[in-house]
Amino acid sequence: MKHKYLYITAFFTTALFTSCSDYLDELPDNRTELTTEESITKILVSAYPTTTSCEIGELHSDNIDENSNLYTYLFRLNEHMYHWQQTTEEGQDSPHALWIDCYNSISSANQALHAIERMGNPETLQPQKGEALLCRAYSHFLLATIFCKAYTSTHADQDLGIPYMDKLETTVNPSYDRGTLATTYQRIAADIEEGLPLIDDNLYSKVKYHFNKKAAYAFAARFYLYYMQSDFSNCRKVIEYADRVLGSSAAESLRDWKALGMLSSNRSVQPNEYVNTNNQANLLLISADSYWPLVADPGYAPCEKYCSNDITAAETCKSTGPWGAQTNYWQEPFAPGGSIKNGFRRLALYQEYSTSGDSYTGHMVLPAFTTDETLLCRAEAYTLLKQYDKAAADIDAWQKAFTKNTTTLTKESINRFYAALSYYTPENTVNPSVKKELHPAFQLEQGMQENLIHCILHARRILTLEEGLRWQDIKRYGIVIYRRYFEGSTLVRITDTMGVDDPRRAVQLPSNVITAGMEPNPRND
Repeated sequence: MKHKYLYITAFFTTALFTSCSDYLDELPDNRTELTTEESITKILVSAYPTTTSCEIGELHSDNIDENSNLYTYLFRLNEHMYHWQQTTEEGQDSPHALWIDCYNSISSANQALHAIERMGNPETLQPQKGEALLCRAYSHFLLATIFCKAYTSTHADQDLGIPYMDKLETTVNPSYDRGTLATTYQRIAADIEEGLPLIDDNLYSKVKYHFNKKAAYAFAARFYLYYMQSDFSNCRKVIEYADRVLGSSAAESLRDWKALGMLSSNRSVQPNEYVNTNNQANLLLISADSYWPLVADPGYAPCEKYCSNDITAAETCKSTGPWGAQTNYWQEPFAPGGSIKNGFRRLALYQEYSTSGDSYTGHMVLPAFTTDETLLCRAEAYTLLKQYDKAAADIDAWQKAFTKNTTTLTKESINRFYAALSYYTPENTVNPSVKKELHPAFQLEQGMQENLIHCILHARRILTLEEGLRWQDIKRYGIVIYRRYFEGSTLVRITDTMGVDDPRRAVQLPSNVITAGMEPNPRND
């Protein structure tokens, strides 16, 4: 019978964040049987995390400032994340929720992989195996980019990683070691490389909600960009995988920003189109439990304590680039009258009301990977390899899709624009610069190379506003950021600074994970 029926438990995810108690004396009875190919395919639906890192990343970043105490915030989590504090909050969008959901998703992926192995690893289950491997890699990648430092080839073998779960846990109260960040990234890379050639789009009825081929290659491109080596060797992998996504003419695969900008900017029309499965730019859509679209929504006043105000917006949705001012953007910034919040209307909040109708649970759909972002990954890789003409061509393709500017950007024009800018200072609120000092762990040449990177970071900051990816660029490029307190448009004081080597760049583990015995991230006491 043990060969005929495969009994699986998701117990190990509990052990990762729960201290010892009486119920750990025996394994749970609530188990899942995976006995058919159909059951393996179905369980992979739960191999995608239901929590995003959008709110964690955005509130940790320089896209947010603190406003007068006359304004309010919706959740204590908002306050904790903005101030780079460890939080005890465990609800939607919290580090606790992200930790649990990612390891639950990893558990489902491991269940599928274990079942496939027990069935003899048949050819008919290779697409499912590929999806499970990519899902396992993706959840570990999310955890590593939030709870660990940015990867550097010089320090990753000393930096803390996260427990890499590549086996199905069947024992009571197991012990887990975080290992090093180098090991974590090596194992993510191994799963990606094994899974990529197995992906088959024909497996799915709703392709955009699974790791289809283009989504898988887009993930690989971003991963290898973050997995930066001092000799930039991984940049070649970024380009190779981005090419698989973008095809021979990248411009033809990008989002139609003009069409999006022509739609009503109310709370549903533009956001629903932004996450439309039929949009060629959307490669992987993640359905998540989240209040973040409500917290970030420029039209929702109760969340104005920590938000993008007029001064902050001058660096993002109202900033000027080599493509021109904000009036050149096809999707114009949304800042309703009477509100200090600024942003774009992209993330839709779907409300599931309780039976009594007096409360609801928030849901959102996130485009986890898009062609536009993959294009900027390739542009960055080209720049680091000093292939400046190709980098400028990618930047130009992006700006011609995103803006009304028809003038072709060249490496020379991009270099001139950012060379003419002064470096950002937090006290300058009249004309804040988008150019911030970079302190990456790798060598970056002043002049052309650095200025092209400034342009790419600027473009990505606008493109992914409210989606949390700016935080990763801050970590990867060692950008110093500040906590600023405003009364109206007046900067009252700078309340905190996060320097290049600040240990808070690795978000602290959930408190109950630490209580259960996991080594916490270091802090300066």
